[in-house]
Amino acid sequence: MGSTISEKILARHANRTSVRAGEVVVATIDFAMVTDTRAANTIKMIGKLGDRALKFAKNTAMVLDHYSPPPSLEAAQIHSAMRNFSAQHSTPIYDIGDGICHQVLPEGGHLTCGDLVVGTDTHSVTYGAFNALGTGIEGTDVSAVMMSSKLWFRVPHTVRVELQGVLQPGVWAKDITLMMLGRFGAEGLNYHAIEYVGEAVRAMDIDDRMTLCNHAAELGAKAAILEPDEKTFSWLRAHGAKTPLPTFADADAHYAQRLLIDISNLAPQVARKHEVDEIVSVTDIDRQKIQFALIGTCTNGRLDDIRQAAEILRGRKLAPGVRMIVTPASRQIYLAALREGLIEALTMAGASFESAGCGTCVGITNHLVPGDGDTVISTANRNFKGRLNNKNADIWLGSAATVAASALTGVITDPRTVQGGTWRAAA
Repeated sequence: MGSTISEKILARHANRTSVRAGEVVVATIDFAMVTDTRAANTIKMIGKLGDRALKFAKNTAMVLDHYSPPPSLEAAQIHSAMRNFSAQHSTPIYDIGDGICHQVLPEGGHLTCGDLVVGTDTHSVTYGAFNALGTGIEGTDVSAVMMSSKLWFRVPHTVRVELQGVLQPGVWAKDITLMMLGRFGAEGLNYHAIEYVGEAVRAMDIDDRMTLCNHAAELGAKAAILEPDEKTFSWLRAHGAKTPLPTFADADAHYAQRLLIDISNLAPQVARKHEVDEIVSVTDIDRQKIQFALIGTCTNGRLDDIRQAAEILRGRKLAPGVRMIVTPASRQIYLAALREGLIEALTMAGASFESAGCGTCVGITNHLVPGDGDTVISTANRNFKGRLNNKNADIWLGSAATVAASALTGVITDPRTVQGGTWRAAA
């Protein structure tokens, strides 16, 4: 019997010829990452374990992205500890404003096809866009990784999802991920790996592929992973990644499920009612007013997302009473958007920009706090009640195009119905 992509990567890193779903293996890690939300636990555990060599520290990045900028003295002290630790142990460090962990790791050339990558954030599944097996772990696990370069894993069962057809202009990977949440429910694929394949995936640019993998965290997936192609290799070369080891599933691999989904007629989707899996088509929403719009986060803060918004809002104004915040996923994305004139277009339309980071998405920095009764439409990955520090406000999720179209009209709007809403990335 053949193997899935995830099984092959885990077998190779466990120095095995093959592994099967359900087995527990000890595997060697290629790269690790710890964010400021878990770094205190990591550093504390290393102290408890005594004076041991951290031979993997140079392959473990410290990322200051959630408390960015620090909203409290405690957060600032964590950042100071991370900087000191990095200086002492020569770990790569991404400081305030450099960007979100899931963007700066691939941008920094820290991973490639066939790698096994771990990070202290559930959305580490994003790295599957590059044919790497990425998954989330705890801060204390990173302590073990820095000492040994190894970690134990239970080999996940895999669901193979073949996406057929071509997305309509104005419909994006975000809409596919929301559709998947509506189909399976939150945590519906707990501890599974998802292999996304098919012509619709091959047609996607890297930005959309990262979105497709990122949202697998809300499905409870252990990993989401794509087959590599020339787009993958070209992007990795441009960012200085090491030589890839492309990994494909065998034709006779065993899957927990095989799904064939035609996305040709998929309409833009939105999540509502404080639930990531309460999914409806935007065409079924009847003039739901909004007061706040957020474009950004590790799910949809990339250049194509900002382009989507700019195509809709260039030369126009936000609807009266609507506020918009844009948070690029990295400093590099902000600079690219600046060079393209996207920052100016959105600023002139009435949007405000935050430095690259996670704080606005999670509500840590309190830069986006809606009032009682306000409705926020966001490109974030979660809309839990009270996530933006007000349980009396509603959060809806949608693509950058849907968020921008809604900010323009003041009500949740199908982007295909407004000028610029059918822009699509170059193939």
